[in-house]
Amino acid sequence: MAKNPKVEVAGAIAGDVSEEQLEQIRRRAHELYEARGREEGHGLEDWLQAEAEIAGGKAPAAES
Repeated sequence: MAKNPKVEVAGAIAGDVSEEQLEQIRRRAHELYEARGREEGHGLEDWLQAEAEIAGGKAPAAES
């Protein structure tokens, strides 16, 4: 059975962020996916952007 890539990424950083931050990253990554029109193939990019915004303390950019 194939693993969910987001779970693997989350597992790789779980020691570096709190559970609350991890959930915020998940939600923000999903927002980025939605904003792109649910276009597949950008999961890691969305995750890393969300992680940078949340773990880095940046406020998310306003969506248009």
